[in-house]
Amino acid sequence: MRNYWSLLPAIAVIVGLILLYAIPTLINPQWTSSILALFRQFPDASLELAEASAKAAGPKAESRQPVAVGAYAGQPQHAGVPPEQPPADAEPTRAEQAAGVLGPQQIKSRRMLAIFMVCAAVALIGFNVVLNREANGCYEAAKAWGAIDGKADKDPCVNKIYGSFFGDGSGEAFETKQQPVVAYQLVRGKKPTYLRWIQNAPKYDESDLLIGTSMECNLDLKVKEEADRISVLIDSDSPCPPSDDISLTAVKLKKPLGDREIVTVGDKPVKEINPDVDSWPTVLKKLVTGG
Repeated sequence: MRNYWSLLPAIAVIVGLILLYAIPTLINPQWTSSILALFRQFPDASLELAEASAKAAGPKAESRQPVAVGAYAGQPQHAGVPPEQPPADAEPTRAEQAAGVLGPQQIKSRRMLAIFMVCAAVALIGFNVVLNREANGCYEAAKAWGAIDGKADKDPCVNKIYGSFFGDGSGEAFETKQQPVVAYQLVRGKKPTYLRWIQNAPKYDESDLLIGTSMECNLDLKVKEEADRISVLIDSDSPCPPSDDISLTAVKLKKPLGDREIVTVGDKPVKEINPDVDSWPTVLKKLVTGG
């Protein structure tokens, strides 16, 4: 059974990378900007050569310019008048951008992006909790039917419990010694939630009873409906070996169950079980207490 806080490997990597960027950005966007600036490429040689040529032109280039190099927002500069300084909230210059310096608007947008990424990480964790809830529901259902722990635990809804692929409980028993069925589950009116997620799941409107057996004994399951009772047994002279997987056989009754008793070998009553997934209040409680 999985801890509800446990993250699947792929989700854990994605959440880790998101938080690695988002948390420092929320605290101080300048940190991440300065770090990312270390990996930016320098201008190529052609750009450096062009700048060197412009400097070499010297006074000739300046005499042709009606506007000083330090002008802001395209305003003309007059002789002897110093260039107007840009406002304090202006965007960073090219040199500052190369160094990773952020302006007020950029800081705000980086923080908004970080908040969005944190929300995405929380959504991924919630999605992972949903997957864990499904897996735990299938695992608990299989255990209730008598499955043991094994390799099938890695993906319970696929390998540990599934609908019957072959046997349907029909046919006559012919062995002189049969094995008892331990439990059954009612479907009508209760609709177990875990049936939505298992392979080859029985349909709610086509099932009245569920009977779980190991794959080895699935074909030997026999169900006989009578007027005053329903008999279920394993038509085999040897007990079913322990198994880490359960095959569910759906039984559609010809008449409503009513007060008829479900019995097995020796007319012994079969125990009714009702395994299902944890409710969301239970899941939240487990998350608060450690999963």
